[in-house]
Amino acid sequence: MSNANEEKFDAMLLALAQQHEKGVEQLLDTFFSFLGRKTDYFIGSPDEKASERMLLSVFNKHRDIALKQKRAEDEKRKQEALKRLQKSKEEKELETKPKLKELTDEEADQLQKELDMKKNVKDVDPLLSGETTNEVSQPIEEDDDDPKETGKLKPNAGNGCDLPNYRWTQTLSDVELKIPSKAAFKLRPRDVIVNLKKKHIYVGIKGQPPILDDELQHEIKLEETTWLLEDGKTFLINIEKVNKMEWWSKLVVSDQEISTKKINPEPSKLSDLEGETRSMVEKMMYDQQQRNMGLPTSDEQKKQNVLQKFMEQHPEMDFSKCKFN
Repeated sequence: MSNANEEKFDAMLLALAQQHEKGVEQLLDTFFSFLGRKTDYFIGSPDEKASERMLLSVFNKHRDIALKQKRAEDEKRKQEALKRLQKSKEEKELETKPKLKELTDEEADQLQKELDMKKNVKDVDPLLSGETTNEVSQPIEEDDDDPKETGKLKPNAGNGCDLPNYRWTQTLSDVELKIPSKAAFKLRPRDVIVNLKKKHIYVGIKGQPPILDDELQHEIKLEETTWLLEDGKTFLINIEKVNKMEWWSKLVVSDQEISTKKINPEPSKLSDLEGETRSMVEKMMYDQQQRNMGLPTSDEQKKQNVLQKFMEQHPEMDFSKCKFN
């Protein structure tokens, strides 16, 4: 009997079952009572066991169908539970595993094209254009305006630092790190190890001591960090800052500090910044230029304007002997 033929009696049988409050046993009792009273099911055959065999045959058929369906459902639930467990495990691993993104060949080619284009832009920061240099950042010999800055390193043209083993540049939002390889052969991604955590960086060649293994000065956004091998010779790592309102004074804790007061924010793309951030950066740039020329900053100008206005409103007062800081 097909499923369609079986199901056509469901409504009638359900209505019958609902009238048997004691359940299946009461329903079966009614059914066999009907067979005994209205049919020759029990006495129609000279073989007294015929009705019993018929009953067991039909019973076993539908029991096997029910058990098979149950096993299939149990297996499905088991597989779904395993998938959920595996997914949960993978999600937990992703939470603890650095989300450092290694670029595909296509993405690497696209980034390389962008880097090549920078070489043709006038007044571009030479460190960002891919040019190499053996020079390292020099310390500030003397700073009359702020003696605390004496001895700190001068920022390079990209507002970062040139060190013997690597160099880095920065904007308010990100850091670009370049580490030249001293290997005698062209590197491939499988030859190297690059591992970043929120406050740690490891860069090296397999089988060799690490080139850089240290704690970062500030936390970084792992999901926005990428790296590639430029021409098989240089590690190029683009790091996204968490705090986009702060200039880094060093890349890792063991580095010597640069003077953030000497930073020139102009290489940053102001047009890419949001309104409030852009206003703040423009103010920083203006104040820095004013200090370089020995002129008052915007805040100092406001104070002078307020004082000047007050003096004009009170000509009767003598300010000649007052000292203003």
